[in-house]
Amino acid sequence: MKRAFIFVFVLSFLVGHVAVAQQPAPPQKTLNSDPNLAQIVSSDIDLFWKAYDKAKPENNINIFRDEYLRKGSLGLKDFTLTRIESACNLVATIEARPKYYASLREVSQKAGAFKEPMRAAFRKLKSIYPDAVFPDVYLLIGRMNSGGTFTQNALLIGVEMYGMTPTTPKDELTDWHKQVLKPIDEIPYIVAHELIHYQQKYPAGERSLLGAAIGEGSADFIAELIAGNHINKHLHSFGDPKERELWQEFKQSMAANDTSLWLYNGNKVKDRPADLGYYIGYKIAEAYYKNASDKHQAVRDILEIKDFNAFLAASKYETKFAAN
Repeated sequence: MKRAFIFVFVLSFLVGHVAVAQQPAPPQKTLNSDPNLAQIVSSDIDLFWKAYDKAKPENNINIFRDEYLRKGSLGLKDFTLTRIESACNLVATIEARPKYYASLREVSQKAGAFKEPMRAAFRKLKSIYPDAVFPDVYLLIGRMNSGGTFTQNALLIGVEMYGMTPTTPKDELTDWHKQVLKPIDEIPYIVAHELIHYQQKYPAGERSLLGAAIGEGSADFIAELIAGNHINKHLHSFGDPKERELWQEFKQSMAANDTSLWLYNGNKVKDRPADLGYYIGYKIAEAYYKNASDKHQAVRDILEIKDFNAFLAASKYETKFAAN
């Protein structure tokens, strides 16, 4: 769910005899300002299972390449470029976690049932941020490395990251997957998160830890405003009892601009959840919003930050610790 602060679309071709994308990315679409006009496309899920049923050990790479990745939607082609990369990588993931993928069929086919909650979140965003635009949404099955991302054209949701049920087999999963895999009914929250990323108008080239954390955390915060929840409740369960301690540690990392303990660190941290920068960014955005008298203007301010240090000061987030 990594957010770059400008729309960067990966156009580099992949090396290897099974690389799928052999054509340039499609041109950028004219964006919808009407939340009711964006398409929510789930056809790639059925396409995946048709390929899955045809695939055998002797032909699985060719089947997934030809029957899924090449036949898929424009969204799947974007997702292949940015996340799946190749049929080889997809098959390797399926072969490494056969029980988990086998358990996904029924639950993944429910993803399309959440289109109305997704659209309701779109409409809510429009009501609080009139400048919002609405790309199409594609529900896809990938290789367990992205619950959601976006390109110039669309929001791309990796439904395989939303396959958790009480009976899901877990013995094949990494520690990170055990933390981040979600139930299917949380699909609207990741769509809302990526939709907020799509709106963010941040300085080109912003790469600071503070900016990245606020970018991710504010996407969670506004997603909660429009969809009723966000995707990182586990971070809040861990962080809330340790908020002061985490903030002091984050400040030190912020001074050094060291993201390694805070963002996009997957299985690299063992003593606490990955990606706690989302939590800190959420808390800063939340503080700004709570202290604002005009809530609609606060949403605009959060989406259109020009100076992250000034935004942090204006949020008065740190004052809550000075008072205790």
